[in-house]
Order: sequence, then C-alpha cells, then structure tokens
Amino acid sequence: MFTGIVEELGEVVRVTGTGGDSSLFALRGPVVTADARHGDSIAVNGVCLTVVDVDGDVFTADVMGETLRRSALGALRPGDPVNLERAATLGSRLGGHLVQGHVDGVGEVLAREPAEQWETVRFRLPDALSRYVVEKGSITVDGVSLTVAAVGPDWFTVGLIPTTLKLTTLGARGVGDPVNLEVDVLAKYVERLLGARPDAGER
Repeated sequence: MFTGIVEELGEVVRVTGTGGDSSLFALRGPVVTADARHGDSIAVNGVCLTVVDVDGDVFTADVMGETLRRSALGALRPGDPVNLERAATLGSRLGGHLVQGHVDGVGEVLAREPAEQWETVRFRLPDALSRYVVEKGSITVDGVSLTVAAVGPDWFTVGLIPTTLKLTTLGARGVGDPVNLEVDVLAKYVERLLGARPDAGER
C-alpha cells in the first residue's frame, strides 16, 4: 500500500528483456534504496514492483507482460525519469490517499494551461474508469495522489502546484504522453458491494 506522495524522482538505468513476455528494469533511486531489501515493494510511476536486488543506489525489478500491457511502463527507456515511492508502514503519515499500486488504465495528457505559479492539466480518461472519478475526489496519476478539479465523460483535470511540477514526472509530461491511472479503490469496493445486494435488481 502507498500514499501517492512521491519520495524522489528516480531514473531508468536499463531495461532488459528476460525472454518471452517480461522485462527486468534497473532503476536508480538513492532515497528508496537506502533501506531497500529483496522482496520490498516500490511504486514506479504508480506501479507496485517487487525489489529483486539492490546494488548501491540501483534496484532491479521484474515486470510481467500483464503489467507492461496494462500500464505505461513499457514505454520507458534508459535515462527516463520515474516517480518512486516506498510502501507505506503502519506509522506512515497518510498525506495523499490509499494507493494500491495496481494501475487501472492508461490515460493521456490532453492539454496544459500554465498559470503564474501552477498549471491545470487535462487528461484523457478511459471509458471503463469514468464512473469512478468524481469532482474533488482522489486519483493517482503516475503514482502521484491528486485531487480531481473537474471531470467530463472522457476527461478530467487537476491542478499541479510548483512542488509537484518540480519533483515529479508530471512537470515534464507533454501533450500526447501516456500516464498510469489508478482510481480510488473505495469506489470500486462500493460498486461491487452494491451490485452484490440481493435487492440490487429491484430498484
């Protein structure tokens, strides 16, 4: 479990095909590797990955074909920046919202509107996710916990403060760039529970 508060802007060191339908990613992150061990979870652009090995400030993680297909990780290349966050502990401050690191879909940057100190960014929203996104609700974009400013049938907007623009990948995302999206898991559980009610079909 994560909070969507990015700890550092890391870097892709290399991507190696391991044969078949998977890849091995090597990623540099001095902060997240400071206490990382084999088996730990680290979110990379919002995708929960398991640490295979740690060598100095570089950790490696296997990425399955399923993850490559359902996220934007497959587009990463050596030198690309990535948002990194270690898994939360029971004593962690919940500065963002509950984030699983399980990407629900891939969106796309549609437009950016700079202001003096912040930016409004509009993202494409896949049809299958639109019902889970509400104005003033939470959404995770590339691992960053954000508040939805406005929402339409196939889009939503967020406001990015200077800190987010400077310390995460969202500051450099251009129009057309893909982003990983994770909706609020509470909305999915509520939908599932209401759909399972015995009287659900009577209303």
